[in-house]
Amino acid sequence: MPKLKTKSGAKKRFKITGSGKIKRKKAYMNHILTKKETKQKRNLAQKTTVKKVDEGNIKPMLPYAF
Repeated sequence: MPKLKTKSGAKKRFKITGSGKIKRKKAYMNHILTKKETKQKRNLAQKTTVKKVDEGNIKPMLPYAF
């Protein structure tokens, strides 16, 4: 069976942690930041992990990781 190509969009958006979880950036942090509270912007700047339910959709896009 041939190797699967990595989806370049997923490659830019997701990283794999050492324990195998998938890290992602939070949404709503690109523009219209003047009306958002400082606390909200600070929390949005942090990375988070993908939910277990969605990992099944992302893992096939990142064949190099598994």
